[in-house]
Amino acid sequence: MNILVKAATILDSQSDFHLKKVDILIENGTISNIGENIEDVDAVTVEKPNLHVSKGWFDSSVSFGEPGYEERETIDNGLYTAALSGFTDVALNANTHPVLDSSPDISFVLGQAARHATRLYPIGALTVGSKSEDLAELFDMKSAGAVAFGDYQVPVSNPNLLKVALQYAQNFDGLVLSFPMETKIAGKGLVNEHHTSTRIGLKGIPTLAESLYVARDLSILEYTAGKLHIPTISTAKSVALIREAKTKGLDVTCSVAIHNLYFTDEVLQEFDTNYKVLPPLRTEADVKALVSGLKDGTIDMVTSDHNPLDIERKKLAFDQADYGTIGLESAFGALRTLFDAETCADVLSKGKKRFGIEETSISVGEKACIALFDPDSPYIFTESRILSSSKNSAFLNEGLTGTVYGTINDQTLSMH
Repeated sequence: MNILVKAATILDSQSDFHLKKVDILIENGTISNIGENIEDVDAVTVEKPNLHVSKGWFDSSVSFGEPGYEERETIDNGLYTAALSGFTDVALNANTHPVLDSSPDISFVLGQAARHATRLYPIGALTVGSKSEDLAELFDMKSAGAVAFGDYQVPVSNPNLLKVALQYAQNFDGLVLSFPMETKIAGKGLVNEHHTSTRIGLKGIPTLAESLYVARDLSILEYTAGKLHIPTISTAKSVALIREAKTKGLDVTCSVAIHNLYFTDEVLQEFDTNYKVLPPLRTEADVKALVSGLKDGTIDMVTSDHNPLDIERKKLAFDQADYGTIGLESAFGALRTLFDAETCADVLSKGKKRFGIEETSISVGEKACIALFDPDSPYIFTESRILSSSKNSAFLNEGLTGTVYGTINDQTLSMH
């Protein structure tokens, strides 16, 4: 199928047409022509108001539930949601039932994801059952298609286990993820430990619980010379520690969840469980440090940290509800409310190389891997905009900016 995109402004610093309004012709999944007044009577034509395009976006942390928690989300609907939210590639967390900790598990989710517009890349569990006790079958999962190894929101409690994992994974260029939270420091905390937690009477999780593990993991990384990714950091101290580690030349990357950039713990005063996330929402000072870290490159990528949870797990008293919010549908609108369109397109397309995923640009001869959007339209994010099976969004009723039209990935056009 040929696709002709008309009058689109390209946001791709690697393209010769960056910031130019042009037509883009895609033939058999490859960009064959970029210019003005291109005609192709056989092509499917894409014309939208204030149309902008960028490289297809990548989300380094999504959860879909399947297998085991299909009532939360299926792979089929999750990838459909991702495609219509601008994401051409997503990394799937291992928090399924059973946990993705073996090569057959990896093969299963890849099979379920075949023939979808958005490509799925599994993250295998780092430890068996994500119990942080015994190392999982890392090499076998890598051979089956896993792009990294980590236990979703489960800290590696045994530092020697992380040391061994970082050393072992070097044999096959494996990327190790370590979720930073010292559970003994966090205790029974539910939200950030600060003035708000005291005021509303909820037990707090100190920022120390995160920064202690970041410092520990970076020390182990320096010893092993491995390859580490720290997902969803949330504190100013974590940003400072990772910035220092990068100046030393350590092979470390990190991500931040969009909701940790957008909200502070002040929103918790209504006890809305959609704001119950892990790591918790922090203070204004932490948010400013995260934004600065993203701008100067200390933070390598942003993630929606998309985590669908059914009503039985969210419509509960705050202390009983599960952690997590969906985020694919609101990701661009929330980011665009904080940053200019170029920055949004850039940070949303980062991270592919770190996870071993092919990168392309919007240039003649390249494979088509494109996000389609209007960066300027304001709207209220209502439940009608949610495509996920679960509706647990922290962004409900927020005023956001920027509408996503869809994606073009290879020969597949996905549009609202």
